[in-house]
Formats: sequence, structure tokens, C-alpha cells
Amino acid sequence: MDEEPHVIREASEAILHGLLARQREAVLREGPPSADVRIDRLDRCIGLLVDHQDELATAVEADFGCRSPLLTKFTDISASLDPLKQARRNVRRWMRRERRATTPAIIGWIGGSAEIQPQPVGVVGLIAPWNFPISMVFSPLASMLAAGNRCLIKPSEYTPKTSALMARLFAATFDETEIAVCIGGPEVGEAFSRLPFDHLLFTGSTGVGRQIMRSAADNLVPVTLELGGKSPTIIGRSADIDSAATRIMAGKTMNAGQVCIAPDYVLLPTECLDAFVKAALAAVARMFPTLASNPEYTSIFNERHLERLRAMLDDARAGGARLVEANPAGEDLGRSLRKLAPVLILDPKDSMRVMQEEIFGPLLPVKTYETIDEAIAYVNARPRPLALYYFGEDRDEEQHVLSRTTSGGVTVNDVVMHVAMTELPFGGIGPSGMGVYHGIEGFRRFSHMKPVFREPSSWFVERVLAQMRPPYRDSFRRMVARQLRR
Repeated sequence: MDEEPHVIREASEAILHGLLARQREAVLREGPPSADVRIDRLDRCIGLLVDHQDELATAVEADFGCRSPLLTKFTDISASLDPLKQARRNVRRWMRRERRATTPAIIGWIGGSAEIQPQPVGVVGLIAPWNFPISMVFSPLASMLAAGNRCLIKPSEYTPKTSALMARLFAATFDETEIAVCIGGPEVGEAFSRLPFDHLLFTGSTGVGRQIMRSAADNLVPVTLELGGKSPTIIGRSADIDSAATRIMAGKTMNAGQVCIAPDYVLLPTECLDAFVKAALAAVARMFPTLASNPEYTSIFNERHLERLRAMLDDARAGGARLVEANPAGEDLGRSLRKLAPVLILDPKDSMRVMQEEIFGPLLPVKTYETIDEAIAYVNARPRPLALYYFGEDRDEEQHVLSRTTSGGVTVNDVVMHVAMTELPFGGIGPSGMGVYHGIEGFRRFSHMKPVFREPSSWFVERVLAQMRPPYRDSFRRMVARQLRR
């Protein structure tokens, strides 16, 4: 296919600055876009995804080696269409001015007003990861476009086919002053993060997130960081173990565990361990009777990542943990396939790599506890996670877990699903990120919510205001004294 205009194969720093300048010039020239313009941009994104869904799914499969196109259509394309359509439905309402009460109230009685006017921040930068290379572009883009912004996108260099296809599709669908895709490796990513955007969104690891924040700080660019961490799953004594194990393993094997909110480790009552292991193995066998040639079981993304996961297993084995492999057909997966069977790591020590690092693969440490407060204390002794999961039917215990732990988001009696709720904000806290998108919170995140106060004009108002100007009179002293009361 011939290269479309405005597609950037390797974006130099000069090209990046040029694109930013052209988008910012368009912001100043055209002003805030109307609701109709915003809806049109959202519509074009929706059409791009629907019309090219097969091409996009094929590109993702080629980048992964083995990943079901149906999974991509579900987790990347459908998951992007939901927030885009939600924004399209609601953008007119989100754009309305919000009336606020005046202080003191008498100002409102005599004609004054206070309100919030949502305003686009301008040009937003978006740095996307490789694990869900389509949805991690389009899902936040829904919030950015609804807020009326222009956008520069830096997709992952680790998904070259998907990134190149998105670049071509965006260039054919949008003018570069609306949305432009910047292709390139780490050097381009570093230069991209140093641009003086009006806002920058990064999705990726906590370590890289720190670097992004340092780069953005030079230009005082506000950042939204969607990071990761070790998301715990707490199983209560009131839980249905079979159901919990099935849902946990479904989440852990989705995309072979290469999901930022995948359950990273399980905490469950000591007496439930054997039942959980049995149920987890049965769940994997139902979903994936075979692994090696099964097109629905995703491969590990690249050799370096596979070696990292194998090193985690070796470390856990050497440290005395008990490893239980979920390999229903007992296949030799070898190395050429880049597939790794799900593994339960029982009674891991806290010093092991699987308990120190975000796993991002189909390995699941399982630890036991005696009391729920012991489990809560274990979670709280570690950095705040992106997600937390609780299984159980005891509502008091559920609320105890939710109120005594802090995480970016929570799903009760399942895993991962809270990210699919487009009316709920999605984001992390502390080391797992800052800022949210989805729904009206995403609209507000990428808007400047500008406060506007209107002072009424009349002889009466002028007379009142004159009382508050020097030289101060007794009436002004009495007014201040009335305000300085309990």
C-alpha cells in the first residue's frame, strides 16, 4: 500500500515540534469546536474501527505471533467503540455550563452569577502501550475528542504492524491538525514526552511513568499516568470457590495475563487452598483443552518478555515455592511458539520476584491467610495497586475490605470488569497512576473547567461595593466582624 499523506514513519524531533505547532495554531485559529464538530470526530473514529476491524485484528495477531482476532475485536475494538459512542451520546450535556452558588448568597439575589465553563485544554499527547494497542489509543481518545482537543499519538514501537496501520487509517480519516500519529522507537518516545503539550497521557509501566513525569515537568505539562502494579485478589470465606477460581483464571489467561489490571496474586483462607487449586486447573482445562496450537491462547509478546517470566518461575522454584502448571494436554510448548502455560505458584516468599515485580503474564502466586485483617494488612503493606478484587457474599466483610484498602478501582466477585464500565472513571492512585478517564470524569480531565463570575451592574451594587473600599467605614468593619463567627 502506498504511504498516505501525513503518515510519519520515523518522526524526528523537528517533525514532532512542527506537528505540535500546527495543531496549536489550529486551536487558536478555530477556537473551541462546536458539539457538532466533536460528534463528527467521534463518528469518524467509530467508522474507522468498524470499517477496518478485520485489518486491525489481523495486524495485532501478526505483532503478537498468536492472538485470536476475536479477542482483539472484543478487548480492543468493541472496548473502544463503547466509550466513543458514550461520548457521542453525552457530549452536548457534558459541554453545558455548570451553575454554582454565589458567596455570599446575596450577590446572586441582586443579579450576580457564578458558573463553570468547560474549555478544551488544547493539544493532548497520547503515548500508548503494546498489550492492547488499539483500545489504549481509542478509549482515552474518546474523552480527549469529546473535550474538544487536538491530539498527537505515539503508539508502541513493539507493535509495528498495528501502529503503521493506525497511522495510515488516521491519516486517511483526519487532518493532521486534528489527529496525527507519530511512529518511532524509544528516541522518538523520549522526544515526544518532552513536547510542551497542554496535557499528556501515558499508559505503561511505573518505571517508565516516572521518566515521563520528569520529562513533562520541564514544561509543567499536566500528566495522566495509567500505570500498573500488583493487583491483589482477596477471596473471603463466604465465596463460591469454584466460581471465584473460574473468573480469576479467565482474567489471568486473557491475553496470556498481559493486562495491566490482571489479578497479580491471590490471598485466600488456608483451608480453601486445595479447593482453589483444583477449581483453577479445571477452569483452565475447560477454556483451553490445548495450548500449543490453540489460536485462542495468546502467545507471550516477545522473547525478552518470555525469558523474564521463565526467570520468575526459576526464582520461585529455587526459593521453595510449589509450582502447579495448568497444561491440560501435557504439551511441550517449547520456545519457538512463545507460549507459556498458566502456573499457580503456591506459598511464595515475599522476597521472590513474582511477589516483587508486576508479573504481566499467566503466572499466579497464591498465598493463604487466617483472618481477613491479615489479608488487608498484607495489601496495605505494599504500594497502592491499580485494581483490587474481592470475592465473597459477606457484605460487611466486603465493605471492610473496600474501606480499609486503597486502589485505583475495584471489581467485586469478578476481575478486570470495572474497566469495561464506561460510566465509571478508570485510573490508578500513587504508584499505579494518577488521573482518570472514561465518561464525564474523562471529559473533565481533558478540559479546563474554567470558573466565571459575573458581577451585576447597577447603582445599588456599586453602592455596596463602595462600602468595601478604602477608606474603611464602620459598616465594613461590622460586616467583617459578622463573617468572623463560628
